[in-house]
Amino acid sequence: MDEKHITAALEAMLFAHGDAVSAQRLADVLEITKEAAERHLEQLKSEYERESRGLMLIRVEDRWQLCTKNTYSAVVRAVLEKSKNTPLSQAALEVLAVIAYNQPVSRSFVEQVRGVDSTAVIHTLLQRGLIEEAGRMDLPGRPLAFGTTDAFLRTFGLENLGQLPPLHGEEASAGEE
Repeated sequence: MDEKHITAALEAMLFAHGDAVSAQRLADVLEITKEAAERHLEQLKSEYERESRGLMLIRVEDRWQLCTKNTYSAVVRAVLEKSKNTPLSQAALEVLAVIAYNQPVSRSFVEQVRGVDSTAVIHTLLQRGLIEEAGRMDLPGRPLAFGTTDAFLRTFGLENLGQLPPLHGEEASAGEE
């Protein structure tokens, strides 16, 4: 991979990841040295420092993250507020269902059920206040547990989780008894 494409690949990975990522992890993915990754990241950081860009690349210890410039915080906040009022995506509804029927659950449990990475969807649901961190699971690594909130109940017109409609398998087994 040539120099230009390495920088572009780093930018793409940081954008897609959303959170801060270590230079070593980025280097490992691209099969380059950590030093080479840091050199490209510093170059990318300089490019983002131009006034005409809305993003900046920040370094937090050994991790790097793309984020918006403070200059644009008002417009970013406005668009995020507007997005809170948009309908939930199919993926968000799936994640909500997995959490509501099985809570408390870890992110890895949600991903195992859905078969896809659900980090961004969980983050969106946390921002909207439909789910919350519900402590830590008693599993190796003590992963965060997620559960639904009172806002979830209000949004879906429920008084409690017992009012959730039965799952298809539960309907069939209830009818057999």
